[in-house]
Amino acid sequence: MGARALSSRFDQPIAREGSGALKYDGRQQTFGTTEVMPMWVADMDFAVPAAVTEALQARIAHPVFGYSLAPDSLYQALIDWLQIKHGWPVQREWIVLTPGVVPSLNLVVAALTAPDEGVIVQPPVYFPFFSAVTGQQRHLLENPLSLTTDHANQSQYQMDMDHLTACAQQGRMLLLCSPHNPVGRVWQTAEMEAILSIANQHDLVVLSDEIHADLVYAEAQHQPLSRLAMQAETAEQTALSHRVITAVSPSKTFNIPGLGLSALIVPNTAHRQAIQRQLNTLGLSVTNPLNMAAFEAAYRGGGNWLNELMPYLQATRDAAVAYIQAELPSIKVIAPQATYLLWLDCRALNLHDAALKRFFIEEAQLGLSPGAMFGHGGEGFMRMNIGTPQANVLAALARLKAACSRHGLST
Repeated sequence: MGARALSSRFDQPIAREGSGALKYDGRQQTFGTTEVMPMWVADMDFAVPAAVTEALQARIAHPVFGYSLAPDSLYQALIDWLQIKHGWPVQREWIVLTPGVVPSLNLVVAALTAPDEGVIVQPPVYFPFFSAVTGQQRHLLENPLSLTTDHANQSQYQMDMDHLTACAQQGRMLLLCSPHNPVGRVWQTAEMEAILSIANQHDLVVLSDEIHADLVYAEAQHQPLSRLAMQAETAEQTALSHRVITAVSPSKTFNIPGLGLSALIVPNTAHRQAIQRQLNTLGLSVTNPLNMAAFEAAYRGGGNWLNELMPYLQATRDAAVAYIQAELPSIKVIAPQATYLLWLDCRALNLHDAALKRFFIEEAQLGLSPGAMFGHGGEGFMRMNIGTPQANVLAALARLKAACSRHGLST
């Protein structure tokens, strides 16, 4: 497919107002106005793969929507995707279907930790990580990421492994975001191996949220933590992979988060049974006829769509980063290695968090996610969703430039 055809697929605007879309129809409630361009909640403004809509239409043609079981073909679709895409051999019995990745965080914390036990998070990080811990009366341990600058004046987020080791001495579980939301890091093999070593030394369970694993740009490569654990196992560390639980989903990859079906990959039998008991205790209904049809179809037939999406997102990312560097010198951005989220460093604007949020809403008329939501280290930042036609992203940045200029914040 040529560049022109590729562009036209994702450049096409789709009106989402009035469809019950949180991103659009939730603007008044979230920002106090419907006038902002919505670039906050993490879904994309792109039509899903044709394979998904065709599978949904075929299922809807059947007139009965009763209680449903996940077919073997659904599990096999996920297994095949993880093997082909990530070189990760997953066994059928390891898979536990769940109603979403956020519920999965809560399920695993509830099932595998006790009240007041320590659970480690690495802020700034997706805010449900915090509530999965504190909302269940577990002890929150924070291992903040560090924003460092190298000799070439390139900035990047890093883990503080010494501090993580200290946290691990008090903790039972680490919630890892890989690739990381909101900072966009794809963790390197050495970093992941260090996590596994710390987990093994201090008897930690690691829940690795890999929901963005398929949205990685060309210069980076995602490493499933569980696969690395399997490869690293030796006679002395035969159960290393049994320390790792992985959350996966087609929801971000194929833009179907509203259909609410994901999976946990749990090699440890005792962990798997505990999670299943927790699901049963809560009486959660995981599958329905439509989310199962979409889940399987996405993994079976969405590959070509994803292969077209990623160059488009990368071009949008690069255009946005170039615009910010050229036209918005008071705002810094590190090009994300994964996700369709930009992490904007607005600290040079010298606005406290409430004022920064008001500035974006009232002056720039942009609806972004305030960085303070993501915990320690998010103060003075804003998260911007660029999963929308590139023209929308550039128009949003032009609004921001104009607002900065009006208030003398452009230099």
